Amino acid sequence: MDSDYDYSAIKEAGHISYEALKYAKGVVKEGASVLEAAERIEKFIMEKGALMAFPVNISINKNAAHYTPKFGDTLRFSEGDVVKIDVGARKREYLGDCAETVDLSGEWAGLVEACEEALEAAISLVKAGREVRDIGREIENIAKKRGIAPIKNLGGHGVERDDLHASVFIPNFDNGDSTRLEEGQVIAIEPFMTNGSGYVSDGEDVEIFQKNGNANSRLADTREISAFIDESYSTYPFATRWLVDKFGAASEFKVRRALNDFARLGILESFPVLVERKGGMVAQAEKEMVVQKDSCEVITA
Repeated sequence: MDSDYDYSAIKEAGHISYEALKYAKGVVKEGASVLEAAERIEKFIMEKGALMAFPVNISINKNAAHYTPKFGDTLRFSEGDVVKIDVGARKREYLGDCAETVDLSGEWAGLVEACEEALEAAISLVKAGREVRDIGREIENIAKKRGIAPIKNLGGHGVERDDLHASVFIPNFDNGDSTRLEEGQVIAIEPFMTNGSGYVSDGEDVEIFQKNGNANSRLADTREISAFIDESYSTYPFATRWLVDKFGAASEFKVRRALNDFARLGILESFPVLVERKGGMVAQAEKEMVVQKDSCEVITA
């Protein structure tokens, strides 16, 4: 970690993220619009004086992560939904990240509780010198005890300035990784659990992107959209709907054409919705923390 790392800023980003997550749980209700929920959560973060670290993820049932509504999205929460809410606030280059699951069905309490239990047990292990495989083993043991599976190709991560998924991967099972946590390191632990295969694959929907590089395009619209992204989001992830909201409903075609142009130029990273391979139900829990000598300080609290 850099010696000039601003821990007060990361803690502020974490606190706002946590407050937004608490707020989000109140807007996820049967019959409510998923698009309106996302917009309200994002507005909450910005009214707290922060920016978005990434578009709010509202992933339902077999979708594990990366679902954010499209422009004009008509999807509504239904009675049987298991909803993962993943939010992150940004203060300057410092990033918050946390997630919870809301069970609107009332039928998946065990799955949700397993994630929460695993997260707390994993946090109790965090200290400088701890091997990340130990954290993964604890998460996996709790899943097995409950007769479900951790999702093995998702996990927690380091958090650094301007980089939400940095330095270290925190597995959800014992993957044999002997990497040791370091004092002062910022990490997020992120159990995902399922009654399915224990793996996710890329789905067809993609509404979250990240631009890295200049768009030397012959199209004026593409250059205009590129300049707006650079000014507004820099290299942070953004949602397609944010661009359409900016340029107007009639602009959706030119926005998507610009994204295609960025992809052709090799300067666009996409984040497809991640779907449980066998269609299993998925739950998620996540907190962010600072590693200390003998424990950790949770900052999304």
